[in-house]
Amino acid sequence: MTRYAGFKLLIVDDHAHNLFTLRTLIESQMDIVVLEATSGQEAIDLTHRHPDIDLIILDVQMPDMDGFETASMLKLRKRTRDIPVIFLTAAFKSEEFQQRGFAVGAVDYLLKPIDDNLLINKISTYFRLIEKERELNRTLEQVVVERTAELAEARQYLMNILDHMGEALLVLDPQGNIKLTNPAAQRMLGYRGEDLLGMSIGDVFEEEGDAEAGAFMGTWLEALIRTGALSRIEARFIASNGRRVPILFSRTAVKDGDGRISDIICIAKDMTGYARIEDDSAEADTSRRRGRQDENSVGGVRR
Repeated sequence: MTRYAGFKLLIVDDHAHNLFTLRTLIESQMDIVVLEATSGQEAIDLTHRHPDIDLIILDVQMPDMDGFETASMLKLRKRTRDIPVIFLTAAFKSEEFQQRGFAVGAVDYLLKPIDDNLLINKISTYFRLIEKERELNRTLEQVVVERTAELAEARQYLMNILDHMGEALLVLDPQGNIKLTNPAAQRMLGYRGEDLLGMSIGDVFEEEGDAEAGAFMGTWLEALIRTGALSRIEARFIASNGRRVPILFSRTAVKDGDGRISDIICIAKDMTGYARIEDDSAEADTSRRRGRQDENSVGGVRR
């Protein structure tokens, strides 16, 4: 038989003989810690000093504070409300008293004289349930720890990617307010990350060809809402010192399960130093002809 070492049981009875009998029986079958109380108040005091009590066997008929009152007091306290209580009684045997016992939180209501095997089996049953619950809690806690570690690792991995991106990243809410930036965006704009949070994208962005500078939340947003994404455009960031930074810019909408935009992801590449080449067919043909002429001549003399 399992001895349930490590469990703690409180027995409560105003008769010392009954306490001795119960203790002797239980300790002969189980390697558990048995605490004794001779009154309801003493039982409550013991639960204060021993918050790790696993089970209480409580006599109903006691002076001053009977078992029902004691159980009610225990259920009022958060620390003791979940401790299983088994009632024992020789006097209150009617169905009415049994219902009252369950109403105040008892898990069992046993009548005296008690069958020794029945009592030990009852105690064992509750210890097994407690054991399974604790094992389940340990398993769940381990799962939470492992999952938390996985999420932290994944978050760190993503943050490393964002931190080392060469392109500027800005995440906006549907109203165009900045929620997140990466270091490249902060360097490009000349702001600290915390200073950018909550700023309107129109404060740091102007699109080429717009009639009004900073018209970021205008026509393009309506198109973004319809299609979910826009192709890259040429635009400018307005740095903290007023400098215009030419950028190649893309915007993508992230939608929630209901199809509403939850975030707008903006990625910008700094185009400073890149020459802008117009696609002019005549000029391109002239350039190609000159190149062929150069290939066929040495020192200015044609071959």
